[in-house]
Amino acid sequence: MSLLHLSFYSAFTLSSLGLAFHRTHLISALLCLESMMLSMYVGLSTWPIENQAASFTTMPVLMLTFSACEAGTGLAMLVASSRTHGSDHLHNLNLLQC
Repeated sequence: MSLLHLSFYSAFTLSSLGLAFHRTHLISALLCLESMMLSMYVGLSTWPIENQAASFTTMPVLMLTFSACEAGTGLAMLVASSRTHGSDHLHNLNLLQC
């Protein structure tokens, strides 16, 4: 395993552990999701270079597009929840109280 593979595997693992264990604020959950998407982008952009496969070069761009849409939706949810509930704590967001 090369150093590049180890770095983005460890970045993905650390961000998923951060998402699993530090769920107090919505902004920290969104940051962990974005770091997961960034490590996936690095992995997808180096994979066609290592395999000399030109057919998979558009895959990182598509994934980056969906990541930007996910970030925009997450920030919109953050603004909406902070306006209605007054904070971005995740324990305030109970779906059963709608």
